[in-house]
Amino acid sequence: MSSMEPTAGDCPTMSEEALHQNIKVFLDTKSDMDSCFKKGMLRWSLHKKVQNSPGSSFSLVRVLISELEKAEESDSRHGFIPLLHTLMYAIIQTAYIPDELYKRVHDFCRKLLTYPNPYCNVGYSYTKQIKSERSVPGLLYQRMLTAEQRLKNDHYPFQERIFVLADPDIFSGSLGQFLLDDTEVYTSASGGSLDLMDHMCNVVLHSIQAALGTKQCHGQQLAKALKDLGQDVQPYFHKVLWLLEQCLEEGGRVEGGALKGHLLQLYREIFGATNSEPLSGGPLCNCPLPNPDMKFYLLKDFDIKKELAHWLPHSSTSQEHEDPVLGEPPTDMLASDITRLSVMSNDSGIERDLPPSSDDPSSSLENVFMNPSWEQAKSETSPSPSESESSRLSRRGGIKMKLNMKDGMKLMQESFDDPISLGGSGERRESRGATLQRRAGSNTIQSPFPKQQRLFTAKIVAMGDDRILGRLAKEYYSYKKREIRRFFPTVKVNVQFYYIPVSSAMTPRSSVKGTLSNSKGNPCTLGSYLSMVDPWYNTNIKSLGSMIPKLAAVANPGTSKDPFVSDVISYYVRTGQQPVYFAIYSVKVIISNSMKPTVEDMFLTHLQIDFPDIKHISDGDKQKKNQADFCGALVLISYQKVTLSGRDVDIRTSIRISSAQINAIPSNEKEDLNCLTLTLNESPIKTKSNIVESKYRTSNIKIETLTSRPVIVTFDGDNNRIYKEDVQSIEIAQCSDPLYNAHKTVRSKFNLGEDKDACLNKYMNKDLCLPINTFTGIIT
Repeated sequence: MSSMEPTAGDCPTMSEEALHQNIKVFLDTKSDMDSCFKKGMLRWSLHKKVQNSPGSSFSLVRVLISELEKAEESDSRHGFIPLLHTLMYAIIQTAYIPDELYKRVHDFCRKLLTYPNPYCNVGYSYTKQIKSERSVPGLLYQRMLTAEQRLKNDHYPFQERIFVLADPDIFSGSLGQFLLDDTEVYTSASGGSLDLMDHMCNVVLHSIQAALGTKQCHGQQLAKALKDLGQDVQPYFHKVLWLLEQCLEEGGRVEGGALKGHLLQLYREIFGATNSEPLSGGPLCNCPLPNPDMKFYLLKDFDIKKELAHWLPHSSTSQEHEDPVLGEPPTDMLASDITRLSVMSNDSGIERDLPPSSDDPSSSLENVFMNPSWEQAKSETSPSPSESESSRLSRRGGIKMKLNMKDGMKLMQESFDDPISLGGSGERRESRGATLQRRAGSNTIQSPFPKQQRLFTAKIVAMGDDRILGRLAKEYYSYKKREIRRFFPTVKVNVQFYYIPVSSAMTPRSSVKGTLSNSKGNPCTLGSYLSMVDPWYNTNIKSLGSMIPKLAAVANPGTSKDPFVSDVISYYVRTGQQPVYFAIYSVKVIISNSMKPTVEDMFLTHLQIDFPDIKHISDGDKQKKNQADFCGALVLISYQKVTLSGRDVDIRTSIRISSAQINAIPSNEKEDLNCLTLTLNESPIKTKSNIVESKYRTSNIKIETLTSRPVIVTFDGDNNRIYKEDVQSIEIAQCSDPLYNAHKTVRSKFNLGEDKDACLNKYMNKDLCLPINTFTGIIT
């Protein structure tokens, strides 16, 4: 068991023959958990060799290119993605690569453009990166390190931050402490902590080495000279950034040796500042890419809008800060049904001028799902007299800024940027059959609308089972609504989601092509689905989730070690750029008691409906056919049966059931359709004239109880999100995208009564999906 724990230390240079033997393991098609974890550990150890040995890194790049070309000749597509991701991660960190190797990688990536999805999407992304890196060596390293470590400069202002969210029900005690120690300890390959000056030195060192190579640069002597400069390294850092970005901007108009000439001159200036003589050539020095800045949170302590407000230079809700894109202060659009309690104040009387406070009902509404006691709030009856009195003392009729046409057009562009608003080839989605295929990958190739880059990127890594994804989906919906109310964050922050499935008792799977367990037996249905459609995700991420509890058990808190979990997270967020989209479904529960309000909630993976007073028929009770307690609850089901042909059929049927389960994640690869699957636990007592199906595929459904019985509704298998009440009906439909609703509201002022979408509206995405980034997308 102790051999499972990663060990630190320098890695000796490996021969190319040994590298070939190790890389062949990647091409193994075995998908059992042990084989996947072995391949994942091998990938991690190879990249550690890249970080610690410049000689090994160059050899690894050359061997990986050779294996990719062999796989292309034999059409071994299963090896394309593992080899290409491993190669690109090594290229970024390798000190120097000859142009001939760059050309071979670029040619292979261009060939991938002729392959079907997802290979062409991955190939297109890496083709652009290799083209930039070939023209400006060291650019990928410089940009990645500058953004991840948030190094302030005027030439590349992009910043990234990683938020690791853990399920408090799983990561408690020693397991949570292990993850906290691993993710929030940022180490270099040698185990020493790095500060901002170290990062700047690494950028200068890597950029000069990547451009000059061994013939014109002595890496070890340059590293010592940069260290001797101390704080004086900053002007050289800014000059390197300016040179690389300027060279990329000018493109082909610059002579081939212009960048080398400028960096060679800078190389000599650095030695002149330290009163030493530069050597014309010599061995290069490794400058490994450190793990990005990560912050660990338990989900109950995380509020996305507050964390982003603390991170951004200016508050996202500041009305005085000018929008850099629109050139004017952002407008504030609040829902008309959200009121503010009247207080003694001397403000202007305009509602948007009120400062945010804990008493703001809008704040509490947006964060109510984060409160574990949210169930108690739903079971409360009518408000007390004191609450009614306070509600009458609310400010009404204040000025509320509405979304203008300029902002509305900006929101429309945001919807066009979403790949799921376009078909597989950019076509219009005119039939239901075209929407049943789950959307995956970034459709940058066929998107006719150029996407505006945002300066800030928040990468949210969720660790847990289906429960944390359900809560994250609610948080995402709340954040999207807030984008509409306060438009400014829309043009500032790009939010990306990543998922590492971890449960208290991981369910092993023998094959990624097998049938997934049901929700009750498999607490990580979405993680199992991603590992089924993306084998490289199964190798690096799903296998990691199953090993985290074991790694925590053998870890020694007092000993130093390489941060294995954070290394894998870093690799995931850097190379996993192909999203898979999962529909979010809204649920409306209508209570039998008209005095109680309608409950609205949502789920991502599955919804469980149980009738607790229904008894199960045993062998001794088979003769009691006339007892309703054994026959199940009589319900009326209304749904729209979806078909691949697009000829949807509306069906209404009544049936007695004891429970029902609604799954949004397919049970196997053959049934991978973007719709709901309703499974009924029917009564075993049937007549010949009343034989009904027990499994339905639909996009929306309504279940009405014809008898008064208590119902238990469980969202995403979360015990903190259980609703118990006498229910009249349950309505389920796909959650509407707030962006589409906002634009529809603006357009309604000019609408003459037509309900159909017109002009560009038909291209907008109407439904809200949660994008989970993977390495490949979906391989069919």
